[in-house]
Amino acid sequence: MGCSKNLVDSEQLMRKFADKGYHCVHDAKRIEGEIVVVNTCGFIESAKEESINTILELVDAKSKGKIKQLYVMGCLSQRYQHELEESIPEVDKYYGKFNFRQLLDDLGPAQPQDDKEKKFTARRTDANSRRLLTTPSHYAYVKIAEGCDRHCAYCAIPLITGKHVSRPMEDILKEVEELVAEGVKEIQVIEQELTYYGIDLYGKPKIAELIDRMADIKGVKWIRLHYAYPNQFPMELLDVIRERDNVCKYLDIALQHISDHMLTRMHRHVTKEETLALLKTIRERVPGITLRTTLMVGFPGETEEDFNELLDFVKDQRFERMGAFAYSEEEGTYSAMHYKDDVPEEVKQQRLDKLMAVQEEISNDIEAAKVGKTLKVIIDQKEGEYYVGRTEYCSPDVDPEVLIPASEKRLHNGQFYNVLITGNDEFDLYGKVV
Repeated sequence: MGCSKNLVDSEQLMRKFADKGYHCVHDAKRIEGEIVVVNTCGFIESAKEESINTILELVDAKSKGKIKQLYVMGCLSQRYQHELEESIPEVDKYYGKFNFRQLLDDLGPAQPQDDKEKKFTARRTDANSRRLLTTPSHYAYVKIAEGCDRHCAYCAIPLITGKHVSRPMEDILKEVEELVAEGVKEIQVIEQELTYYGIDLYGKPKIAELIDRMADIKGVKWIRLHYAYPNQFPMELLDVIRERDNVCKYLDIALQHISDHMLTRMHRHVTKEETLALLKTIRERVPGITLRTTLMVGFPGETEEDFNELLDFVKDQRFERMGAFAYSEEEGTYSAMHYKDDVPEEVKQQRLDKLMAVQEEISNDIEAAKVGKTLKVIIDQKEGEYYVGRTEYCSPDVDPEVLIPASEKRLHNGQFYNVLITGNDEFDLYGKVV
């Protein structure tokens, strides 16, 4: 459950299950098997509720004999293990975000039940040495660090994951080489705040060097960057994005707000003027780049003037991709301890709806401008009557997709095609292979 960083942890655990002889599947909608492991999210209230409800559903399944053992790991249990043990004791054992590998030692090796399972296990354990991928085989997430040193007023991530810890560059590059050897073409680079990468290991930001070296690896067709921070942005990264053909002209940079009043209260350590200057520089130095950002409404003390300033900012900047959410008070954070959650829930929702309505119009205009153009598209899957693909300007699951009628031509997952865009709706494109 939760983010792509959690997904990487789950894939690592699945690999270790396979090494121990277990037949491991990943299908949250169809629970089957004797042992179930839930990797929880604890970022905001809605995510915590979803995790807890899932645990309770599985407790019920266990009580009815549908499963035999239930284990919980991840961010929620990292932060609330004692409370969870007391309130939901039916779970066999709770693990946190960093000690979940202990689960394998606690369970011990599996005993294959028949020859078919032996063959399945052997085939799977010949695969990638670190993870069993749950994504389509042509793309994978690569986590380059854990934790965060930023300490924004609203964010519980540092409380859960601790300080920022970068992975050694050589280890990351070796993992990418292993993934490419398994057929991966597209690397989704993730961490809580990638612009901080390397400072703890090398004394200065190393994200530009990392991505440049990653782009040199034969077989890497696309590299996409997620979760940058606007303060102290490493400008040399822009040169790498512009100059390397296999680094997508795409940057995910969370801004949260634009009002100086809000940015100060949020402890973002950046001003409106600095933010506008950075966005201008990014677009000038990487022509045609697609920017994805995340914004927040309803933070304590947000006035109508603050919100209108944010609304005008979105209208002016016309972000290609934008997500937004309403403030959720998280215990232990600076804002929970020092601010009153004084924006009514209905006002938060009204502001969120208004902001997203503006973005929907912007997105529709931006996508409509692509009609008549031919774009390079990678096919992710076939879904109903369409093949579903993406351009370099689209990240999996969160961004617009390109839908190609399956009746016209047989396409293959993980292959690139030149696609003429023939139409669009608010968020997706339609096209045909040319």
